Amino acid sequence: MPGPPLEVADIIRAVAGSAAAVPGLVTSAAQSRVLRALAACRSAALGGHLDQCDRCSHRLISYNSCRNRHCPKCQAMARAEWFADRQRDLLPARYFHVVFTMPAELGPIALQNKKLLYDILFRAASQTLLEIAADPKHLGAKIGFVAVLHTWGQTLMHHPHVHCVVPGGGLSPHGERWIATRPNFLLPVKILSRVFRGKFLDYLGRTYRDGELCLTHSLAQLRKPGRFQALLADVRRKPWVVYAKPPVAGPEQVLAYLARYTHRVAIANSRLVCFKDGQVRFRYKDYAKAGKKRVMTLAATEFLRRFLMHVLPTGFVRIRHYGLLANRCRRGNVARCRELACDASVAHQPVADTDTPACRLRCPQCAVGTMVIIDRFTAARALTLTATAYWDSS
Repeated sequence: MPGPPLEVADIIRAVAGSAAAVPGLVTSAAQSRVLRALAACRSAALGGHLDQCDRCSHRLISYNSCRNRHCPKCQAMARAEWFADRQRDLLPARYFHVVFTMPAELGPIALQNKKLLYDILFRAASQTLLEIAADPKHLGAKIGFVAVLHTWGQTLMHHPHVHCVVPGGGLSPHGERWIATRPNFLLPVKILSRVFRGKFLDYLGRTYRDGELCLTHSLAQLRKPGRFQALLADVRRKPWVVYAKPPVAGPEQVLAYLARYTHRVAIANSRLVCFKDGQVRFRYKDYAKAGKKRVMTLAATEFLRRFLMHVLPTGFVRIRHYGLLANRCRRGNVARCRELACDASVAHQPVADTDTPACRLRCPQCAVGTMVIIDRFTAARALTLTATAYWDSS
């Protein structure tokens, strides 16, 4: 009989004893907190509760989740809550997906200056979209969108990029009418790329001149006169990656599509194949080969090193709203856009999150009743608690 599915937490627990002996594996307090949280997630160490079916009285012990945003197991609930909150923000328009990517040459600087560089990435991408959309030569409208930071590629290497999901239209400069995009076109990608590059490098140059960048170890040479400017000149000569995916039509597709990006972590447990003899095997898509599915093998310590590269600074906001959807004015703007927009083919209506397991509270015994919490217990009590003892004492 096959055992329980492999999880990132299993690898963390197996390597935890030797983590301190691996130089450079854990480099920040935030990474240490993530390791502790994921290792304890849904285990007796966090306490739990006793559930009972309201139909057949079947009982089940459930342990508490760590609720860490880097935990593969804790994203389904966070995603469901976010999904419910965002339904009221849907606009009656087709949605476009635009991706802004930081060049690989600047990746090492970003790893030493995560908050600064990721903030610059957000700022440059958002200002580029807002300014080009407002230009009368293009759309000539005030737009709004959601931007989500991802820092990983399929093989867990550092690959910072921002996903922007943008409604296909916006308000005219004075807010008196809705201006829709063409059905399959948002904004010219080449212009977005050039403007994004200019803004990003301008902001990066300012942080360097103001002495805000941390440049140590392998980057210490960039502190020498002219070295940093030479790096900026080199990346300025290269084309930057900005691409737009085909539009997503209808609220059912938009929210499910967006939710997959907002609550994704560096690697899902479902991609893990096996963990044996200190080696981790996991599936990935090779986009250089048209997305062909492959399997990669890494030493467990290297696997965790790559995973920990994507731990964000404490308090860093990775889902941001801009323009018409900015938090301070979203409600009024959404109401105005709905009033003016008239694309009946994508009219707003409440939708269900079909990707989130609706049966998570269903009784596993009768499949009809709902599991209801009838008792809670602390970690101290959980460590000495057995299912038999619990049943006898209930």
